[in-house]
Amino acid sequence: MRIRTCLRALAMALPCAGFAVAAHASVFGTLGNFDVVNDTGSVAHGFEIELEDLHLGDISDTFGGAGRGFPSGRGFDPQVAVQRYGAPTVTEYDGGGGIFGVRVTYRGLFDPATMQWDFGTPSGNQVTPGDNCWTGGGIGYGPATSCDHFGVGTRKTPTRTTYSWLLETAPDSADLTKGGVVLPAPVWQVIPNAQVPAGPPRVIARIEAPEPPHAAEFGDAIWVKVFTTEIEREVGLEDLIGGNPVIEQVQTEIEWQLVQKEFNNPNSGFVEVDREAGGNAAAIVRRYEFFAYAGSYDENHEAKVNMDNGFGDSNPAPGDLGAYLGAQNGAVNLAAVAAVPEPQTWAMLLGGLLVLTGMVRRRGPNLSALHRP
Repeated sequence: MRIRTCLRALAMALPCAGFAVAAHASVFGTLGNFDVVNDTGSVAHGFEIELEDLHLGDISDTFGGAGRGFPSGRGFDPQVAVQRYGAPTVTEYDGGGGIFGVRVTYRGLFDPATMQWDFGTPSGNQVTPGDNCWTGGGIGYGPATSCDHFGVGTRKTPTRTTYSWLLETAPDSADLTKGGVVLPAPVWQVIPNAQVPAGPPRVIARIEAPEPPHAAEFGDAIWVKVFTTEIEREVGLEDLIGGNPVIEQVQTEIEWQLVQKEFNNPNSGFVEVDREAGGNAAAIVRRYEFFAYAGSYDENHEAKVNMDNGFGDSNPAPGDLGAYLGAQNGAVNLAAVAAVPEPQTWAMLLGGLLVLTGMVRRRGPNLSALHRP
């Protein structure tokens, strides 16, 4: 029949039109486990992760969640819990104005009878980098430890990730307020191989320094170290912890880099690694360690890095290297990225569909023709 012939012709035309990958390639299976130090000056009774533009179905995993190989209870005993707060709650939020997302909340329990919280994260410094902010970290993690370990896995990349400590507003009060966290979250992008469709993809990982505060010229400067490895199998959150072979085999990719965001300058304040994955890679793992900048700033809050004796923004002088802020163990599980038609291909497809629609209209309402052999 004419309609079937047209459909066959249209189908034959599609390979000739050709497909190309759009610039906004998808990412599948992003994971992040991280240590974060509470340096806010106040006791925290929880931690919150906000993932903008995601829905509940986009969350694949949470650190401390049930059924993931770690206990999800509360406390400090490694046989009971992985960190103070146990499993988080995961809820969607609507911020208004088209802003929405998912909120992953780790929170202590407040007893109104005693006016006390069960657990809290004290403010302080953590001098030892590594995955030491949980019960399996091996440094005697306990009530006095000023950091904790959290994590979440997603099926797509959020447009924005925001971390907040949940801080007590007053002693013996159930009210908590959000406190800032200086711990960049890596943003992953996987781009299929343009020359060889079945070949290894490009994998881009990017972290950015904090945005400048209101009316400031520069944000806070931070030091970052980057380590990486490729794995020939997919990884899970349970792999992204210290002592696991996946993390133990990472090698230095960037020894040191100082990053600082300049106001209204998108080309400042980031570290981006863009390279092709190995042919056998099923997952790319990167570990980021973050340290405060302890050197001086000028009147615009721009870091005045010590450049003497070979020091600089990729080799910190002892006086420029500050306290440990935390670490991110991130990974992306590589998966096939669907090809997206180029604009001219969409035009050809639309034209063919319009022709097909015209044929249907000319034939009239005799729909039985569609079902004839």
